[in-house]
Amino acid sequence: MRLEQPSDDDLVAAVATGDEAACRALMDRHLTRMLALARRMLGNQADAEEVAQEVFIRVWTHADRWEPGKAQFGTWLYRVATNLCLDRLRKKRPTDDIDDMPNLASGDPGPDRQFEQRELAARVDAALQELPERQRAAIVLSHYQGLGNIEAADILGVTVEAVESLLSRARRQLRVSLATEKDELLRSKEISAS
Repeated sequence: MRLEQPSDDDLVAAVATGDEAACRALMDRHLTRMLALARRMLGNQADAEEVAQEVFIRVWTHADRWEPGKAQFGTWLYRVATNLCLDRLRKKRPTDDIDDMPNLASGDPGPDRQFEQRELAARVDAALQELPERQRAAIVLSHYQGLGNIEAADILGVTVEAVESLLSRARRQLRVSLATEKDELLRSKEISAS
């Protein structure tokens, strides 16, 4: 028999009473997504970890202010993480070396293909980092976090139409920025097929 897991609202209420185990449960449930969001927004794992830590510090310190039913807890977390990322981006433009970013694991391709995939991922990340902060936030929330436009609009504090506009401009800019990579990728596939 499987026991039902407590809801986020139940856990936040427990955190408000000082329940450390409830806070750990919320972290277990949401930390991976907060790290992924911050990593994509900031382009740097160390900064992403600091943002994720700050998000959960805010959960701990502000749990008593949580109003169940007003919004979903996950949406609130995304909003806090996005705002912290935007604040960091406004204070300083990231100057981290793309080569220092962790590589994404792949299936079983050979070393040449793995190198190509890492290089392409680095180029996409670099193009993402060149987008204005709000456009980058919209792309990360929509494409990397899988959120709908309504949720992204709520997190960013804008209208759904504004999110659609941000996404449209970001996609257009990414297409331009990555046009060379697309041509190179197509050429490399033609060469490897022959």
